[in-house]
Amino acid sequence: METPSPRPTGSRPIRVGTRASLLARTQTEWFVRQLRGLGHAVEVETISTQGDRTDVPIAALGGDGVFVRELERALLERRIDAAVHSLKDMPTEETPGLEVACVPVRATPFDVLVAREPCTLESLPAGAVVGTSSVRRVAQVRALRHDLVIRPLRGNVDTRLRRLDAGEYDCLVLAGAGLERLSLGDRITHVLRPQGFWPAVSQGALAVQIRRDDARLDAAVSPLDDPATHRAVRAERSCLAALAGGCLAPIGGWAREAADGSLVLGACVLEIDGDVVRRVVAESSTTARDEGARAVSSVADALGKNVAALLLDQGAGAMLARMRGGPAGS
Repeated sequence: METPSPRPTGSRPIRVGTRASLLARTQTEWFVRQLRGLGHAVEVETISTQGDRTDVPIAALGGDGVFVRELERALLERRIDAAVHSLKDMPTEETPGLEVACVPVRATPFDVLVAREPCTLESLPAGAVVGTSSVRRVAQVRALRHDLVIRPLRGNVDTRLRRLDAGEYDCLVLAGAGLERLSLGDRITHVLRPQGFWPAVSQGALAVQIRRDDARLDAAVSPLDDPATHRAVRAERSCLAALAGGCLAPIGGWAREAADGSLVLGACVLEIDGDVVRRVVAESSTTARDEGARAVSSVADALGKNVAALLLDQGAGAMLARMRGGPAGS
């Protein structure tokens, strides 16, 4: 049955918060257009985050959430009514008082190669310089090609592409969704797909975060939720949470809904040097569609925990513990 459009939220505009980067603003502008199309008045507030204010590697800034904390603070202080995030940047543990009320339809979840000359990752010459600072991407490039040189790379998409074009790198590994949203899809040289190359958990998905007690905003954003995407990313994030990996760990995952309504989830855990890779692909035994469009998906949660358990059985826990510097059994 078609979901009726909500009535406009009244004279007070919905205040939507966004990061300052061009990609974040582009993503938020897309969401704002959808809200206005439903009849809502919307204002946008740009908020600088810790991750945007430095060129220091994200892993050195104190863990998860460096792109979301200031937006969450603005929500809790009621300076904004909703925040638009890249879901992959969000910690798996929800902030008290807040919730992800809407996950719109997902863009491409995959990483891509952007090179100065047409090529694939496999066809790059030995010694080619690859730009990325993501430990997950570094580990997977090394797993496939130990003969490539990997150099750190930070900055917004335009900055990265300028450095590539200036000859500092032979190619970059980037999220395909960001390039597509910035109308730069023509720069993509090669799409990196599972099982050879796993994306970050929730990559390509947006999250609209609101205050948990805000029924007005919940009603406003719920028509823009895509249930299939929401269930898929919930399975991925359930797996990540069960591994206690965090969004900066060398963990990849991708879930999708099969034609019969079941969920299929694949995930991997990697050693940073690429020498050891643990992979699992599993399917839910039941459909998640009957749980309701926006209900908490027990099917997705159970699948994520099951895949995590299978990875831990293969020794993934010891791998992650070594990277954290903790006991091997944790």
